[in-house]
Amino acid sequence: KETGKSFKSNAKLNVKFFSKYVDYGVISDDSGLCINALNNRPGIFSARLAKKQGSFLKAMKFILKKLNKKKDRKATFVCSLSYRSEKGKITTVQGNLKGTISIKIKGNKGFGYDPIFIPKGKSLTFGQMSKNKKIKIDHRYLAYKMLLKKVKI
Repeated sequence: KETGKSFKSNAKLNVKFFSKYVDYGVISDDSGLCINALNNRPGIFSARLAKKQGSFLKAMKFILKKLNKKKDRKATFVCSLSYRSEKGKITTVQGNLKGTISIKIKGNKGFGYDPIFIPKGKSLTFGQMSKNKKIKIDHRYLAYKMLLKKVKI
C-alpha cells in the first residue's frame, strides 16, 4: 500500500516491499499529476482519483470541470524513482515536467492523464504525441536520467 505523504516516500515504500522478494537491485516509482489550481491535486492520489471516478477518462472530465473558468492551468507531471542496490542502499530521485492542462481531452495515445497534459514548450498533449516522442521528454525519463547519474545500474 502506498501510504506515504509524498511521491518520494511512496517510491521508497514500493522499492522496500519488492526488494524483499529478490536478491538483485530493484527500481520502483510513484508518479502523478499535480495541478496548481487544485492545490497540487490529484498528486499522489492520481491513480486513486481515476479509480474513484471509474476510469481515467472520467477523472480527466472531472478535472476539466474543476478547472472550468480557471486562468491558472499550470501543472506538473512528477515521477519519483527509488533504487535499492543488492547491498540495500536506497537512492531516490524525482523528475518534474512542467506543463499546462488543456481545455479539452486531446488524443488517444499514452495512458492516464496524457490526453490533457501539454508539456511546457509544446503544443500537443502527451495523448497526441507518438510514444517515441513522449518517452524522450516525460517525467519518468527525466527521473531515470537523474538516477543513472547517481548510481550504476
